[in-house]
Amino acid sequence: MTQQNCQCTCGHAKFEALGRPLFRGYCHCTICQAFNQAPYADISVFRGNDVVMPEAGTVQYKTLRPPPAVQRGVCAACGKPAIEYLKMFPMPKLIIVPTANIRDAALIPAPSLHIFYNRRLADIDDGLPKFSGYWKSQLGFGRHLLASLLRKNA
Repeated sequence: MTQQNCQCTCGHAKFEALGRPLFRGYCHCTICQAFNQAPYADISVFRGNDVVMPEAGTVQYKTLRPPPAVQRGVCAACGKPAIEYLKMFPMPKLIIVPTANIRDAALIPAPSLHIFYNRRLADIDDGLPKFSGYWKSQLGFGRHLLASLLRKNA
């Protein structure tokens, strides 16, 4: 494997992004707040095939709320968020990486949306689209995903 360009905070869980994320966004849901121990999650979303997963045993995965069945992975050494994945038919497998875990700044796109904004702990005036509520957030995420997939295939 080539040099890994992503890792958890302590560096134990290392993995490689082979391409740029489809998009980057902020999730304000209470699960992301608790999982990331932050007011919101700053995440970058990749196609499943664009990430070489961490070595077995370096990440422990949990499903905190199905559906969607997001497998949230924490580093086995430091317990901090490392990587997440979502595999739900008919969508392609997605890898969700806390943006802070991407060590190559050239891979990090500008953020493009906020989801579950109704759960925010503070207002954010950044001009990005803000989706509130479960269904509106899911639809907003889905629209950004579809647009990104279509752009990447073009």
